[in-house]
Order: sequence, then C-alpha cells, then structure tokens
Amino acid sequence: MRVLGLMSGTSHDAVDAAAAHLTLDATGETLRLTPLGMVSAPYHARLRRALAAALPPAPTTMADVCRLDTGIGRAFADLAVRADRELCSGRTDLIASHGQTVYHWVSAGRVRGTLQLGRPAWIAEATGRPVVADFRPGDVAAGGQGAPLVGLIDTMLLRGRPGVPAALNIGGIANLTALPATGTPVAFDTGPGNALLDAAAHEATGGRLGYDHDGALAARGRVHEPLLRRLLAEPYYRLPAPKTTGKELFHPGYLRTVLHGADRPTTPDLLATLTRLTARTVADALRPLAATEVIASGGGTRNPVLMAMLRAELPARTTLLTSDALGLPVAAKEAYAFAVLGFLTLHGLPGNAPDCTGAEGPRVLGSLTPGRRPLELPPRPPRAPAALVVDRPPGG
Repeated sequence: MRVLGLMSGTSHDAVDAAAAHLTLDATGETLRLTPLGMVSAPYHARLRRALAAALPPAPTTMADVCRLDTGIGRAFADLAVRADRELCSGRTDLIASHGQTVYHWVSAGRVRGTLQLGRPAWIAEATGRPVVADFRPGDVAAGGQGAPLVGLIDTMLLRGRPGVPAALNIGGIANLTALPATGTPVAFDTGPGNALLDAAAHEATGGRLGYDHDGALAARGRVHEPLLRRLLAEPYYRLPAPKTTGKELFHPGYLRTVLHGADRPTTPDLLATLTRLTARTVADALRPLAATEVIASGGGTRNPVLMAMLRAELPARTTLLTSDALGLPVAAKEAYAFAVLGFLTLHGLPGNAPDCTGAEGPRVLGSLTPGRRPLELPPRPPRAPAALVVDRPPGG
C-alpha cells in the first residue's frame, strides 16, 4: 500500500509530505516500510503570519480559527496533490494527515483536549483519496497525553537494537522515546527544541530571521550561566512522564518574562544559552534512562552547534547518530511516522502506545474521510505488528 504522510510541526513553517510503500509480512509481526521520497512546501507568508498571530497566548476569534482551518487544509491539499504526482506516480492509496497543532490543553499535568487544524475534506477533494486525520484526540479521550504519538513507531523501530536505544526528535518541541533495559517503553516531551531559539532569533533581528541558521549566532556567543540557571528552574522539567508540552508554555512571551529584570545578554550569548538549554534538558531527560544510543531527527539536527552541545552533554558511552542511519531522512521521519499511523488505522489496528502516552489502553486513532471512490477497508490483520523494518528505496 502506498501511503502519504502529511505533517507540519510546532515550528509551523512548512508542510512536509513523505511517501511510503507499506506491507505486512506473512506473519503480521513485522511492518516493512520502503521510503519513496519527500517533498515540502513553506506556508504562504500571509497564512504563516495569521497562524503565528492566532497562537497562544494571543487572543483570537472563531472566525480566525475557521479561516485558518481552511487555509491550512488547502495548503496540505496542494502538497498532497504534488506528492501523489511526484512520489507515487498518481497511485497513492491512502493519505494520513497530522494537520497543524494550534492548541494542546494541559491542566495539572493532564491533557484535557488538543486541536489540529487543516480539515481533511480539502485533501480528499483535491486528491480523490481517502484521508485519515485527527489522530491525537482518540488517545486524549482515553486518558492519554495525545503525544508524542511517534512513540509507538519509535518503539517498533528501536525494538531489537542493542543496549538501551532512544529516538529523539528536535522540532519546535523536543520529544524522545526510549526502550529501558527493564520495564516498558517510555516517551514524552523533554521541553523546547527550537521554539525558544526561533523566538529569540526572530525578536533579536526584528523579524529578519525566523531561526538561527546553522547555529551561526549561537556559535559567536558564550553561555550565560545565570540565565541558564533561571531557565532550568522551569517546573515542567521535573514533572514525571508521561508528559507533553508545547508553545502554550514555551512561546515568545515566556522568554520575555524570563529575561525581564535580568542582566540581558548579547544576542549571540542569548542564542548560545538557549541552545545549551535544549541540549541540557534533552540530556537530563535521557540520563535516568541510561540510554546507550540516541537516534536524532527533526530540524534541530541541522543545527551543528546544537548537535555539538548535545554530544557534550551526553555521557561518553552514549552513541549519537541520526535517523538517516536507519534509512529515514531526518527531515521526513515524523511524516513517515504518520504514514504508518494512517496504515494502522485503515487496518483497524491501534495507533497509540498506552505505556508511552498514559492512555487507558490501545486505541484505533483518527477519523476517516472517504475519497471519490467507494471506500473499501482492507481485512484486519490477526495481530498488530511489533516491529518496523525500513527497506532500501528503489535505486537507493
């Protein structure tokens, strides 16, 4: 089955589409993924400005939400049409859309609700293909955190690797999945990945930069230790897993509050300090798990300063590599993960890992929007696959 995974993360800068050929082996124990490629498209500048202006803690209206839902849905649909043509030769069987998270409602450590915009009807209408979307609410309704949903895919991918393997994604928010030597898998958000870095670069340059390209600003600075200690005092870092967070907490106003009344560092020093914050909080989260291998993905892996700081923060015995080594490009891993989740949903299989999210049990996730043809569901496999194997792509 050829499945397109559509994803836009907490950096809300672009939509990614990754195409995968997915098959279950004869036993149903192993799901095999052959990457077919990835395409990406930035949000239109006007849409991105409207999205940024509506995100918490900014006030917004239901009219704004409706317009964003349509604008994001059409952006996803446009990229899906292109990806179907360029990556699947017009033969896509299913599209799985994560949508754009605009609010993740956390109260007293419990997720009460989550909202992703980008109505799947736009994608189904434009492509004619069935679309699975709205993955997170099913886990939340079952008492889970609704994130990180990639925990199930990471667990399948890491199973069988030696030692204590962990998968790390550094997007706007950083999250990890680990398979401890004893006990059950664990997955949670560690804290800000690029969120505060992007906010600082944007404000310090008057909007000229959306992020610290290649860590160039941070590379010129030095860590401001008093500010780092102040940032590390954030209570979120000491909450037990499972836990999730987002830009509802780590937004530009949060950074302004931390800096208020403090000895404000230079812009390079501020970026160096925030880069160290991300590296430190990730390493602190991994340390109790005794991870022996960390497989990183996401936009943060393209920041050499961040990766160098993370390497320095991790124990010497811990190997740090990227998901490219497993056959999944760092920029596309989450889009591939949602392609897998869509495949599981279509086959009536659970898409959450209760040990990771805290849900009461396994749940089939998402809602299904039919395409133009009559919808035919495949037979449900006798069991859910326990392992994910990535095969070499054609000509790779």
